[in-house]
Amino acid sequence: MGSKVIYNANEFFNSLRCLQEEESSDSLTYKEDIQILKINGDKFDALNLYSGNQTIFVCEKAVAKLNGPDDSQVKNMSNCSGDELDNSADDLQTEPGPQPLTTIRARELLSWYTLSQNAGVQGVNSSLMPLHPLWVRCDMSDPDGTFWFGAEPVCMNNKVTGMKLYSVTSKGSTVDKKSLVTLEELKQEHKKRHHPSSMGIRGSARFTLFGSTIVENTTIESQSSVTVDFKWSHVESILEIPPLSSTAMLNIKVASGDMRSPMFEMYRELEFLQILADGLRTGETEWLEPLESMSAVNLTKAYLEELQNTAKTLQDQAAKKAEISKTKSETEPQIFDSFLERGDLDFVEQLWVRMRKSVTSYQDIGDCLKLVIEALRYGDIKPWIHRDSSSSLSKLILQSYHQQIDPVSLTGVTPVNMLLEMGLDKMRKDYINYLIGEELTTLNHLYYYLSTDVDLQEQVIRLRKLHHLLEIIVTCSTFLGLPYDRLFLLTQSCLQHYKMEPFDEEHEFKLQIKPALISHFYQKEHPVLWRVELTSGHGPREVQTSLQLSDRPLVDHVILETNYANETVNGDSEEPAFFSAMMSCSLVSFP
Repeated sequence: MGSKVIYNANEFFNSLRCLQEEESSDSLTYKEDIQILKINGDKFDALNLYSGNQTIFVCEKAVAKLNGPDDSQVKNMSNCSGDELDNSADDLQTEPGPQPLTTIRARELLSWYTLSQNAGVQGVNSSLMPLHPLWVRCDMSDPDGTFWFGAEPVCMNNKVTGMKLYSVTSKGSTVDKKSLVTLEELKQEHKKRHHPSSMGIRGSARFTLFGSTIVENTTIESQSSVTVDFKWSHVESILEIPPLSSTAMLNIKVASGDMRSPMFEMYRELEFLQILADGLRTGETEWLEPLESMSAVNLTKAYLEELQNTAKTLQDQAAKKAEISKTKSETEPQIFDSFLERGDLDFVEQLWVRMRKSVTSYQDIGDCLKLVIEALRYGDIKPWIHRDSSSSLSKLILQSYHQQIDPVSLTGVTPVNMLLEMGLDKMRKDYINYLIGEELTTLNHLYYYLSTDVDLQEQVIRLRKLHHLLEIIVTCSTFLGLPYDRLFLLTQSCLQHYKMEPFDEEHEFKLQIKPALISHFYQKEHPVLWRVELTSGHGPREVQTSLQLSDRPLVDHVILETNYANETVNGDSEEPAFFSAMMSCSLVSFP
């Protein structure tokens, strides 16, 4: 029997070793019924405390993937009766989520994992390099309700000298705080396992400051979220509010296009710009519904006639527009204004504003630009433009001052290129106006985002990065009211990030702040995650016992029991329901 156990341990060890060393692979099937994943530990809320940001192995029950129907299946189904269609629907289910192993099977895998790395056991194939930590999904079939088992090598000089064994258990959820384990009971649980001479207690919590909201029992979903993570020492009670002495870190993820954002109008402008860029790249364009009832050509004609007939200079018009904008901002809530509206739009920028709201075809673009260029060529207009304008149309206007305009062939993609340049030029100035005006950065720091030395597609990508940066800054300024020094630091962090990384609205930006700045947001709210951790020992031999409370299940492979005894008539609870998870650790030393 002993030789068989050793054989199984070696076989399991070799499979894990191969997966660990194979960079191009992140999973394998073991013994036909077990799926082993190589994944980052921070993907699992319940394991964050132990695994953090390191790579781990996750074992779960192997489940055959369900593929969608091919064309022949679809054709056959079209001739099926109602009952046959119902039966066929079972075959077209979405792919199932992760599935747990029995606790008996999970213990067996952990024993193989532990045994295979114990150099004191004769016959094992252990090597100097330790394996990644192993975590196994469990089905909670044991009396403790275990939904994770874990094991992590304890190393000294890269040699495995022991093993930490973890168990994560749960009794489901409750709204009755009195039924939760007390801090004193948690201390006794830790002392039973480890007999510590001293014990450290650390608390942590997460609150949501901005995200999905509930209005009249209806959830308004948002892809944006701002949460804050607190960490502190000297915990005195379960679910206590983080003290003002805590360290606090904002986690900021903002998706463009939220209608609640002051940047929404700018987003719609960027959306049109992206449509032009996509059309140039793919040859296909899906035009937006026009925002103006008048056609693009008629709008352009009216604008040119206005310039020809008015006695006022464009500078006077800009000043008047600025005054109107100022009056508007004083009488309406800022959140509903076009947040970055400028009062110094030049001729090209005002033309862009009209065209982007009315253009519905490539023909529109060509016809509008033809009208403008003819007016310039015949001296009908002498428009004013910004000195640093870089678009092709701006260069033609400069030439018109000297009655020398280069011939322009408005065929092919040339008109679209010209309009795209106009939009890029205008929107870059909008963003500069805000960032420089608020003293959040300098032109030198913006050089990467403002450069016209790269092709138009890359310019659009960099503009999207700059827009996303503004979405983040404006969200933190408008909704959280963060002070200047924090906004400045956040701006520099975002600028530096996007110089090196691709555009990604899923990226979560971090910003350390003082709890007092946001105390009015969280002190009367319930946490979405609250945790207390008891520790003893030092370095790699440190052991923990912890309690974690969450507003949602910490496990996605088992349905947890709920106990909402205090629900009100409409289904809402006066107190939030917390899912609890107890995490225990044992230390095994190898001879």
